[in-house]
Amino acid sequence: MSVAPRPTATRRNVLAAGGAAAVSIAFTGAFTELFAGTSAARGHEGYGPLVPDPDGLLDLPKGFHYRVLSREGDRLRSGEGQVPSHCDGMAAFKARGGHVRLVRNHENRVNAAIPVPVVEGLTYDPMGKGGCTALELDGHNRVLSERVAIAGTAVNCAGGRTPWNTWLTCEETEDKAGTNGYTKDHGYIFEVDGADPRRTGAVPLTAMGRFQHEAIAVDPRDGTVYETEDAFEKPFGLFYRFLPEKPLGGTGSLRAGGRLEAMRVPGVPDLSAVQETGTVFDGVEWVPVPDPRAVETPIRLQDFGRKGITHGQKLEGCYWGGSCVYFVSSFAHSAEGSAADHYGQVWRYDPHRRRLTLVVVFGPDTDLRLPGESPDNITLAPGGGLMVCEDGGGAQHVFGLTRRGEVYPMARGRQNIGTPEEPEWGEFAGVTFAPDYGTMYVNVYTPGTTFAVTGPWH
Repeated sequence: MSVAPRPTATRRNVLAAGGAAAVSIAFTGAFTELFAGTSAARGHEGYGPLVPDPDGLLDLPKGFHYRVLSREGDRLRSGEGQVPSHCDGMAAFKARGGHVRLVRNHENRVNAAIPVPVVEGLTYDPMGKGGCTALELDGHNRVLSERVAIAGTAVNCAGGRTPWNTWLTCEETEDKAGTNGYTKDHGYIFEVDGADPRRTGAVPLTAMGRFQHEAIAVDPRDGTVYETEDAFEKPFGLFYRFLPEKPLGGTGSLRAGGRLEAMRVPGVPDLSAVQETGTVFDGVEWVPVPDPRAVETPIRLQDFGRKGITHGQKLEGCYWGGSCVYFVSSFAHSAEGSAADHYGQVWRYDPHRRRLTLVVVFGPDTDLRLPGESPDNITLAPGGGLMVCEDGGGAQHVFGLTRRGEVYPMARGRQNIGTPEEPEWGEFAGVTFAPDYGTMYVNVYTPGTTFAVTGPWH
């Protein structure tokens, strides 16, 4: 292990709008690390306080506007059924004629109110209630089409895009056939072509592992796929890489198989134990997974040899930036078995140097006092920086993080799905931008809603 010095902590205020009290947030970390090698040229200081929405859906800064694209329970334009519940991970793709195509996950379990409709040729397990839908939008964010892209999967949480413009949707479950009524094993990744879903069908990419998948990122140089495992109960999840037999081979190439490996950081069995931002670990190792399909034993419980393997609680968001992959641990609670506590970490792995760096730490030794405080889905934002979906209790936000470390509120959900005595808000998920960065698309998980946000993006 080597430790490199990094800049000291930054401390910024995020103003809540509409007369609400300011929320003081302290974030630590070398934020410039998050954007190394990206095309973003500069940061900004946010867009001002949030203005309460008179319609009670989405608070945004002055000058920004939203359009509701799709809402749970509405009819799909394809006539296949209703818009399913639990909108989650999502990506935006360039389509012909200046259009935008969204591919959207539905994190449905067996008790989901509105399942993804079963469609012949696009259904993996008829008893699975999850899947994806695809929307096509014109240049004014008007919905032209909306249809099922894959069905019969389970708990489709996040995923990631491929360099050949398909979506890899991830099942966040390990349920086998015979459990919860399922007729097939679940816990896989599926490839989805939003332009033509029948090109990809509903085929599990079994070599990529069967576990509680969260998100993926693809190295565009060699096709390596990095995968996070969202396990919040001990034993916690692992960080994986998949070395495909046909790297960068285009749609369907991942079916050819490959080798799945898990990350070992020598001397670090639990990532939460690392508390100092800027800590660097050289000589990261990758250990072959004994049984990627987890026929008998979940992967994180398998025997990785006497040196063991490195775990992390709640490994979630994952993206590629420059020459590195970034991944998020949303939180760690020592009371649940983690080595230490935090409200979120962002890690950076450099494959060329085999170097892992802790870039950002969120609390708990900060003045962050939001009811929900954990980072989840993240994406690069216009003009530099990140957009981060909050994952926790209480009122939910999309926060922006600038290249200089300023933190600002971009959106706040207003949909109270609880009661006045016990309020509950639907969390944000799937934040993504149009290819021209002129529109931010984001989902609210419950009730499932997809928004298009336009305004004076920097």
